[in-house]
Amino acid sequence: MIILKSPEEIERIAKSCHIVASTLDAIRGMVRPGITTEEIESFADAYIRAQGGVPAFKGYRGYPASICTSMNNEVIHGIPSKRVLKEGDILSVDLGVYSDGFYGDAAYTFPVGKIHPDVERLLRVTEESLYIGIENARIGNRVSDISHSIQRHVESNGFSVVRAFVGHGIGRKLHEEPQIPNFGSPGRGPRLREGMTLAIEPMVNAGGYEVFILTDGWTAVTVDGKPSAHFEHTVLVTSDGPKILTKSE
Repeated sequence: MIILKSPEEIERIAKSCHIVASTLDAIRGMVRPGITTEEIESFADAYIRAQGGVPAFKGYRGYPASICTSMNNEVIHGIPSKRVLKEGDILSVDLGVYSDGFYGDAAYTFPVGKIHPDVERLLRVTEESLYIGIENARIGNRVSDISHSIQRHVESNGFSVVRAFVGHGIGRKLHEEPQIPNFGSPGRGPRLREGMTLAIEPMVNAGGYEVFILTDGWTAVTVDGKPSAHFEHTVLVTSDGPKILTKSE
């Protein structure tokens, strides 16, 4: 069941989303060669709690950390560790916040120092595809209109969209209906209505779209070992068009 949010509920979601956005902004200044993902995790956990939120991922279905830190060929759900970031790496940080009964969720892929131009292009196209998908989150469109627009932009640039994981509705639960794939034909799925809150999140691979899960039970990596990028925003469907709730100030 898709749950439409009231104005009061939207205000509470927006509060969680603000903490998400400000945390990612703070992390941006930390991402550099020589730092570990464990250090970023420790900072993010403390920062979220200082803002009055609770890290949404900690303990979710048994996940052991407060944020996801996925490096290079890791697609999503990378677990923070003592690994040290190096010049030329990319780091996808995905985080959620629970506050006042509601969730917010966003992700960003950061370059570590100077990265290869081909990888830089992967990040650019993935982020572009996110905003193209968001632009299609309009009343009267269908869910797959978002999906199709993302896939078309990604594949026209020579990359592939991950199919094993999808975006989702969000609100009182971290994952609600509808599921939002990043691929598919247009004109399918539920119609978008005012008050829907959606976590739109293209995951894009430089090579093929196939992934597998490492023995830690969480980290998804590309089968061909090529890099992957991930960008995400929580978005509200309004009569004036889509509104990004996790937008950085």
